[in-house]
Amino acid sequence: MPLNVLVFAEKPEILNDTLGFTSYLKEKVGELKAYGFTIAPNIESVKEYSTLGTEKLYYAKVEKAFPDQLSIRLNQLIDEVKPDVIVGAASKTGNEVLSKVAGLREIPMLTEIVDVKVEDSKLLFMRAILGGRAISVEKPTLPVVVTVPLKKYQPPQPGDPCEIVEVELPESKFSLVEVKEKTRGAVNIEEAEIVIGVGRGFRNKEDLRLAEELANLLGGAVGCSRPIAADYGWLPEDSWIGISGKKVRAKLYMPIGISGAPQHMTAAMDSKIIVAVNKDKSAPVFQYTDYGIVADLYKFLPILIQKIKERLGK
Repeated sequence: MPLNVLVFAEKPEILNDTLGFTSYLKEKVGELKAYGFTIAPNIESVKEYSTLGTEKLYYAKVEKAFPDQLSIRLNQLIDEVKPDVIVGAASKTGNEVLSKVAGLREIPMLTEIVDVKVEDSKLLFMRAILGGRAISVEKPTLPVVVTVPLKKYQPPQPGDPCEIVEVELPESKFSLVEVKEKTRGAVNIEEAEIVIGVGRGFRNKEDLRLAEELANLLGGAVGCSRPIAADYGWLPEDSWIGISGKKVRAKLYMPIGISGAPQHMTAAMDSKIIVAVNKDKSAPVFQYTDYGIVADLYKFLPILIQKIKERLGK
């Protein structure tokens, strides 16, 4: 079942994720040709990704671009490549650009693809729905636009470099008037291997130092549930873990003082190990965890921190 696939990445490093899906898809169908499109300030930023299995890697030599520019250029590349599947990341930019492309081409779009199968020479796409609590099986007509979760698929093994082709972007209908930076945390929780989550079990902002100390000892980052960022403003919005916030796929996620609402836990369920601390033994969070500790965080965390310090010789 030979396929042509066009992969979009709003920045070069996302090619690891989108081409990871393409590599996985190739295992299912056997014969596949992949083409990539991204933007970068220079060709050096793209070269390392030219070894990930694409026939050609197209790039626009810009640092930033508006979604309408990207969707129009991607649509033009579809005319050239004639893909059966167009793939992008299930990110804000990825979803926006690819939804525009699907509208321009009048073809179906499927988001959050977590698996794919072949049945009777037809592609079946499994997508996460209802905040990840259910899986929908889709059998679309081709061509189809799909998005995949970040870090869901392993990057392909490097091989021989492909041809890199520089392309121009069309003019945008938008113009940049002003940039106001959001307050951001020091660490990107989406990339952290260990994440300590804090919730309303913490009574004061100052008490978050307990979680911060624990994260520092473990070499991790601090994330939070919605109220901590959106209601109290104790942490910046990029620390918010949830359907409307960030998704974490850590080796260890430790929700502390978090009740465990589905909107929060759905965004952490891809973590390898989840260890929860909550004084309420009936808290929903324990339904999602590998290990649960029923304890008052104000009594438990100082002891845990001390034990870790002793183990580390600090």
